[in-house]
Amino acid sequence: MQLPLTQREVALEHTGGYVAPEFGDDMDAREIETLFTRADGQFLCARWSRAIVPVVFGVDDATLAIVKGAFEAIVTLAGHKMAETDPELGANLMMFFLRDWDELLDVPNLDRLIDGLSPLVARLQAAEANQYRVFRFDCENAIRAAFVFVRIDDDLAQVPAETLALSQAVQVILLWSDTAFTDRPALARVQGATILRPDISALIRAAYDPVLPPVADDPAHALRLAARIASVH
Repeated sequence: MQLPLTQREVALEHTGGYVAPEFGDDMDAREIETLFTRADGQFLCARWSRAIVPVVFGVDDATLAIVKGAFEAIVTLAGHKMAETDPELGANLMMFFLRDWDELLDVPNLDRLIDGLSPLVARLQAAEANQYRVFRFDCENAIRAAFVFVRIDDDLAQVPAETLALSQAVQVILLWSDTAFTDRPALARVQGATILRPDISALIRAAYDPVLPPVADDPAHALRLAARIASVH
């Protein structure tokens, strides 16, 4: 397997919708393949290789509890684990909530963690993006760290904190395609409540099944994921 993935960017140009009006049945292999096939045609599915240690900047204590609660829920769903510290990195999941992309330039030492920070900020401003994610990988190309940036624009200011936090947790638990949830969000509304779509929930659990490899770049991996989902029904 040859995957030059020291750093991979997943930028969402501008996302306002977070909740699908409905959810359907379990996905077939073709639908699963689409969720991990990037716009350039490359298939890649990767999960975390180590316990997740999140740290969140730019929110008050009440929102911090909501964000961490959302990550705990998704990590538990995956059958993965969280920890108090990463022995190598300290924290391996850094989340920044901000009002303007310029704020990133004032974060101490962030330019040492994110390659080309200044031109990146200019690019995000030009695109009027409200989200951006960067993943780092270990020697086997499983996820070892992630950086999540969320700019609270007018659209996101209308999204409940619980919905925003759950959506971010879902989108960082696996390396999804850069277009995975463009047409249909990972969350759905049921009887007035916002929940994770059951088909996405089943897919996350399947991707973390220990019998499957932590990284796959062969589209046939979608068949294995579909088979794992079917086996638990």
